[in-house]
Amino acid sequence: MDRIAQAFARARAEKRAAFVAYLCAGDPDFATSLGACRAVIEAGADLLELGVPFSDPLADGLTNQLAAQRALESGMTLARVLELVQRLREFSAVPVVFYTYYNLVFANGVEASVGAARAAGVDGMLVLDLPPEESAEFSAACLGHDMKTVRIVAPTTPDARLAKICAGVTGFIYYVSREGVTGARGDLAANIPEAVARIKAHTALPVVVGFGISTSAHVRAVGQASDGVVVGSALVNVIQAHLARPAEIAPQLREKAVELIAGLR
Repeated sequence: MDRIAQAFARARAEKRAAFVAYLCAGDPDFATSLGACRAVIEAGADLLELGVPFSDPLADGLTNQLAAQRALESGMTLARVLELVQRLREFSAVPVVFYTYYNLVFANGVEASVGAARAAGVDGMLVLDLPPEESAEFSAACLGHDMKTVRIVAPTTPDARLAKICAGVTGFIYYVSREGVTGARGDLAANIPEAVARIKAHTALPVVVGFGISTSAHVRAVGQASDGVVVGSALVNVIQAHLARPAEIAPQLREKAVELIAGLR
């Protein structure tokens, strides 16, 4: 059983949803980012979703756009992101999923990109702007390197397309609970249990829910309806709030992650 499957199996055995923490790799710099990743892992994150910084992150709201900008300005490159994963693997076996865009995969060669990520210790890849109809080369490369694939489903996804999306996934399905871009919200989207049930009619893989989840109460509610809860902007906001005092980022992030994860315990 691969690390992603193991993480969800452990969560199921503990009768809870898995907690998926999103951070942008290299935000605000390599060393601080490594400490931030360690902080959320030590707080109890079951999976780590690492955003690969990109200059045109079309699925991201302002919080994550600024995180990517900080990472790029600090000198983060794809090679440095892979180095970050290698450093993570020195102290953790928590599954790592790349949250990325196809431009970054294609520019370096699909086969080479997937192989390099797998060799560094990445377990899965979510390529946000790659539709199923154009994913044959990427899917074949992932199969060849035992890289798990993740795809997104939106509230507006019709059943016919839902079946096509789910058919090509080997890791888990990411349900985007709101239309639009990433970002913390004050309230949860409606109809999450119904949406998850609709997805599960097409797949036996785990279904996680993200976008707009920002409090432990949100985490608790979403965790009752899904296999996993993704929190990103609420964590990235902690980094942004302490940019003037980088030494405080890791401890503050750990505290925030503990607070959020408590919603699943």
